[in-house]
Amino acid sequence: MDKTNTKPIKEVVLEKTYDSPIEKVWEVWTMPEKIKKWWGPNDVTIPDCEVDLKVGGKYNIVMEAGEAMGPNKGTLWPMVGQITVIKPNSQLSYDAQAWTEGDKEETMIDQTTEVTFTKENDKTKVKVKAVIHKTGPKAGMAVEGMQYGFTQQLEKLGNFLAGKK
Repeated sequence: MDKTNTKPIKEVVLEKTYDSPIEKVWEVWTMPEKIKKWWGPNDVTIPDCEVDLKVGGKYNIVMEAGEAMGPNKGTLWPMVGQITVIKPNSQLSYDAQAWTEGDKEETMIDQTTEVTFTKENDKTKVKVKAVIHKTGPKAGMAVEGMQYGFTQQLEKLGNFLAGKK
C-alpha cells in the first residue's frame, strides 16, 4: 500500500522523558526479551516477540489480554511488522498490521510507527508517532483507544526502566 498519498485515519504523537541513558532505552525497544516485560497497555502480557533488527527485518509482537480484561481474557492481538528505518540510539520505524486473532480482516489496523530517541543530558526523550492508514470495519474501538494504550505503554516502559514492576 502506498502510504504517501493517503490521508491518515488517525495520528497519535506522544513524548516522554526517561531517567535512563539513550543506549538502555534503545535496547529495551529492540531486544525481544526486554520488550516482553513492558510492551502494550495495562493488563496485557507478551507471549511472543520477534525482532530482526535490520531494514526489512521483522518486528512482530503478540499481546494477550490478562485477567483484568474480563471476557476478553486470553484474547490474542498479533502485530506483524517490517522495519523501515534503523538509526541506532536515534530512530526506529516500522510498518505493521495488528488485529484480533481469529478476525483479521474485520479488526485489522494498518499503521506506521516511528520512534525517535533524543539524548537530554543523562536522560532520554522518546517520541512515538503512530499513523493509522487503513482499518477493518470492527477496528473502531482499537483506533479510539490508541492514544490511551500508547500512554499506558510509555508508563510501563518508565516503570521497567526504573526497575519497578
